[in-house]
Amino acid sequence: MPSDNPDSPSSAFIERKLSTILSADVAEFSRLMSEDEEQTLRTFRGHKKIFEGLVATHRGRVFNTAGDAILAEFSSAVEAVRCATDIQSALRTRNDQLPPNRQVRFRIGVNIGDVLIQGQDLLGDGVNVAARLQTAAEPGGICISGSVHDQIRNKLSLTFHSRGEKTYKNIAQPIRTFSIAEAEDGAPLPCVKPAAADLGSNSSKIAVAAGVVVALLVGGGYWEYTRKAANPEQPARASAVPQAAASVPSREAPKSDHPAADSASTGGAASSGAPATLAAGDKPAVATHKAAKTALAPAAGPAGKTAAAGSPYDGVYGGQICFHETNREPLRCFHAEGTVAGKRITGKWPVGKDSGIAMILEGDVSDTGAVKMELHSEKADGSRIITVDFNGAIIDNRLDADGKFRMGRGASLTWHRM
Repeated sequence: MPSDNPDSPSSAFIERKLSTILSADVAEFSRLMSEDEEQTLRTFRGHKKIFEGLVATHRGRVFNTAGDAILAEFSSAVEAVRCATDIQSALRTRNDQLPPNRQVRFRIGVNIGDVLIQGQDLLGDGVNVAARLQTAAEPGGICISGSVHDQIRNKLSLTFHSRGEKTYKNIAQPIRTFSIAEAEDGAPLPCVKPAAADLGSNSSKIAVAAGVVVALLVGGGYWEYTRKAANPEQPARASAVPQAAASVPSREAPKSDHPAADSASTGGAASSGAPATLAAGDKPAVATHKAAKTALAPAAGPAGKTAAAGSPYDGVYGGQICFHETNREPLRCFHAEGTVAGKRITGKWPVGKDSGIAMILEGDVSDTGAVKMELHSEKADGSRIITVDFNGAIIDNRLDADGKFRMGRGASLTWHRM
C-alpha cells in the first residue's frame, strides 16, 4: 500500500496523463443569486443533473465541482466536444422556458493537456487553460483550444470561428482559440465573430474589407438573378459585378473559417438551390445546408415553381429531440430530422443498426406555422411500441414543440431549418 507519510519515497512520485478537460461555469451567477437565490439554485441543480448525465453518456467523468463551476475529463476530444454541444442544446431547451433574465446559461471551455493526478482530482496547466477558455466563451457558447480543434476538425461537422492567439491570465503562452459557431445539427451557438475580435490589427482590417467586397459581389449576383427571373425576356445588362460573382465557386458561398467547413460543402448538391433529399439517419454537412440556403433558395420551390406557390415553412428541419427525465428514466436526447412540404411534416429514421425498429414522424402544419405531430416507433411488422404527441410552432426558421408520451413522460423538440 502507498504510504501516507509525505517524506516516504513513494509520496514523491507524481502521476501524470494526457486528458481532454471540459470546464464550465454559469454566466452572471452572482446577479442571478442576488435577485432570487432559491429559484436560481433550483434551476442550477436541474441543469447540473442534465450536465452530469450527458458527461456520463459521452464516457467522461466529473472530477471537481465548486459553486457554479463543473470540471470533467474525457479520454477523447471528439466525445468531449460532442458532450459540450449536447449540453448547450439540452440546457437551451430548458432555458427557453424561463424569462431571459432568469436563464442559467453555462460557458464552456475545452482543452487537451498534460495533467497531474491527485486522487480523483486533476491539476495543472491542462486544467487551467480549459478554465481560461471558458471565460472567453459567450453565455451558452463553447470555446476550444487549437489542440482540440486539430483533433476534431475532420471528425465533426461543426462551424468554427477562429479567435487567433489569445493571451490569458496566468497562462505563459498565447493559446490558439476557436469558438464553435454552429453545432452538428445546424443549431447556432453564441460566439464572438472574428471581425469583432481585433478590429485594430491590419490583418483584421484587410479581412473586413475583403468581406465587404465579396458581399457586394455576391449580393450583386443575386440581384441580377432576381432581375432576370422577373424579366425573362429582357437582355442582361453588361455588368462587372454579376460576372465577378459568377466567378466565385458555389462551395464558397457560405462562410468558411476553416478548410474543414470547405471540405464539408462537397458532400451535397448545394448548387441546386433546393434542399437535398436526406436518407434516414443521415447527418447533412453543415456547409452544404448553408450553401443551399444562401444560393437562390428563396426563388426555388417544388417542381420548379417559385417559393410563393408553396408554403413559406417548406424545408428540412433538424436538431435535438429530448425525452425528459423521470423517476425511472434518465434524460435522453438525440438528433433527428423532418421535412415540411406544404401542410405536412414527415420524417423517418432507424433506431440502431439492426434493431428493425424505425422512428416515424407525421403531422400537420397550419398557415400560421402551428405544428401538431405524432412521433412513434414501429417494428418491421408495423406494430407500434411508443407514441409521443407534439404541439409547437415554426417561427423564424425554428421549430419548437413540447410533447408527451401516452404514459405521461414529457418530451421536447428544438429544430432549425437547414
